[in-house]
Amino acid sequence: MFMENVYLKRGEHASHAYISASPSESERGRTARGLATALLCEDSGDRPCGRCRACRKSLSGIHPDIISIAPAQDPEGRKKRGITVDQVRSVVADAQVMPNEAAKKVYIFDDADTMNSSAQNAMLKLLEEPPESAAFILCAANPELLLPTVRSRCALIRINADSEEDESARAAARGMLDALNANERRALLEWSASAGNMDARAASAMFRAAREALADELAGRGALGIPPRRCLELDRLFSRCTAYLQVNTGVKHVLGLVAVSGDLPEKK
Repeated sequence: MFMENVYLKRGEHASHAYISASPSESERGRTARGLATALLCEDSGDRPCGRCRACRKSLSGIHPDIISIAPAQDPEGRKKRGITVDQVRSVVADAQVMPNEAAKKVYIFDDADTMNSSAQNAMLKLLEEPPESAAFILCAANPELLLPTVRSRCALIRINADSEEDESARAAARGMLDALNANERRALLEWSASAGNMDARAASAMFRAAREALADELAGRGALGIPPRRCLELDRLFSRCTAYLQVNTGVKHVLGLVAVSGDLPEKK
């Protein structure tokens, strides 16, 4: 069996915790599962080898020591708000139990950036004193939504894949910047109302894309026509908004802040 990617080189020390970061859900999931396979690989060379018993089980999705944790679903199959503190506490308890057949268990947290502060603080305690027989992989579209203390204890693997999510973030950013640049309170309020259904991850991606667009404006590469001073004001505003999202401030409140703080005196 041929493995396309090597995640751990011969002799490389493996971390007890990783963040698989990408705007693409499929890319960050693929990377997380490839890394989990490498962590359990029985070969002494580059890992995963794709040939050993552990690799074959991992690649078939049947290895008992690879455990996935994801946001719960409602009766209609839709994801709920995020991974809960009770789910993390269950992992804390389970991590104390020895693996079934491998040297360690690997826990993959899908949509880890949806954890609220309570869940992340419970996760932090696990990362600070991890059992030797456990490893953790946090999948995140926006690792900036994870607490700095959580990020600092994980090795970051960033996959910069183009995706529909990138295009969506850029489109949302352009809509916000257009509303701000219109210099009309009504336009801002209409934008805030129309964007109110996005989740924290999408909002964070929108602010990141908007700041990149402002950087292009300042470098003379943009076409929005926003004056340099206004670009700097908006960049500071978007930085504040991103910080609020990191501490789980509601998206509607953050968008409301944009509508109020981004408003300029009415044109005469």
